[in-house]
Amino acid sequence: MNILKAISTKTTKGIQTGTVLKCVDNTGAKVVEVISVKGFSGARGRHPRAGVGDVVQCAVKKGTQKIKHEVVRAVVVRQAMPYRRPQGNWIKFQDNAVVLLDEKNEPRGKEIKDVIAKECVERFPTVGKIARTIV
Repeated sequence: MNILKAISTKTTKGIQTGTVLKCVDNTGAKVVEVISVKGFSGARGRHPRAGVGDVVQCAVKKGTQKIKHEVVRAVVVRQAMPYRRPQGNWIKFQDNAVVLLDEKNEPRGKEIKDVIAKECVERFPTVGKIARTIV
């Protein structure tokens, strides 16, 4: 298992199993559903939760015929639930979004069309390289 770099913010976990997310890269996937959260260890009966910068296992619900119904790894790049940055300001986005990853935690797509959070770029610099805007 790959050890992930720590991020500067302790994000509020706003995404859990069963959450439907928008895919913002150009891999062909449009909508994905969270199956599990990588690295989550919780108590019995507790739903695995994820926040910005966390790696999740997803099932592709809508997209091209090639990628539809595939189980993929993804990183959360936006969440609608507000979280606090160390400077004191609160950040929240209009929707929840992910970017698909391969086995080496590299993005599968070549470009990211929308905005992504700075916390995600801290942990995955390669995702930040292909993003248009970082907030």
